[in-house]
Amino acid sequence: MKVLYAIQGTGNGHLSRARDIIPVLERKNIELDILVSGTQADIPIPYPITYQLKGWSFIFGKKGGVDMWRTYLKTNTARLQKEIKSIPVAQYDLIINDFEPITAWGCKLQSKACIGFSHQAAVLASGVPRPKKNDLLGKLILRKYAPTTKSYGLHFKEYNNNIFTPIVRQEIRKTTRSSKNHYTVYLPSYSDEKILNMLSKVKGIQWEVFSKHTRTNFFQNNVSVRKINNKAFIQSMASCKGMLCGAGFETPAEVLHMGKKLMVIPMKGQYEQQCNAAALKEMGVPVVKSLKMKHLGKLQDWVESNRKVEVYYPDITESIIDRILEEATAGVLH
Repeated sequence: MKVLYAIQGTGNGHLSRARDIIPVLERKNIELDILVSGTQADIPIPYPITYQLKGWSFIFGKKGGVDMWRTYLKTNTARLQKEIKSIPVAQYDLIINDFEPITAWGCKLQSKACIGFSHQAAVLASGVPRPKKNDLLGKLILRKYAPTTKSYGLHFKEYNNNIFTPIVRQEIRKTTRSSKNHYTVYLPSYSDEKILNMLSKVKGIQWEVFSKHTRTNFFQNNVSVRKINNKAFIQSMASCKGMLCGAGFETPAEVLHMGKKLMVIPMKGQYEQQCNAAALKEMGVPVVKSLKMKHLGKLQDWVESNRKVEVYYPDITESIIDRILEEATAGVLH
């Protein structure tokens, strides 16, 4: 069986997950090709990439959301159409898609089956928590960005039979955990200045901020700002008292798995993160709407609290891949 695994390269979560999924796929009796599209990731994958595309990326802003103007300017529709037509999707027996738009639309235009395997596939499924405020545009983007013919989802809980608990990468599972005096911070949609201004107000706390915006590591008052580095980030998370981050999927899931305190700030105008925040809030994780001074008290209360959310995420990556391959083969045979 010839398989194409297509991965979204915006942000780090998809590629972090791929680092665990690819070796599982390689152990199966298949011929595997890998495609990555997007320009906003900081984590490489140590496997040969057959297709590396610019794709369609959302550009992080510095005020808590996606920079829609820069995203629009970076979107080259002629290039996108050329990339969509360039991928020979017809030559593959199976295409597994992690919210990657180029192959998804290539398949749709050629009436080719495309199997979605992503967190986004779970967000709009039945029974999954949603924010109180409806976002029709956000829902539309999630549905149309990378359309698939069948989907398997990942979420903080198994909300239905096609939704699985998070794939926690082996680097996290094997890391020794401790509890030092610092808090780890990852808020890529905020500027360093805005983060520093807020965190410096919480006295007596050491903050380790991992930033997409700095080129050099530096200290200011009680805040350390560091460039993104996968090894250093994992070490900081594994030894922190708690984690302050956006309401993405992979990082909060890893923090919960490690038994750490967690507080999330969902990105503005990002419906997926608003949905994640609703799910986390239902689990007991504190959610703050934005990094504004009016929420300083909530941040202070969280730092002073010892409340954690207890979860257990088993290592089920192999069984998920087996199910996808078995059901896809059955579909081909029938």
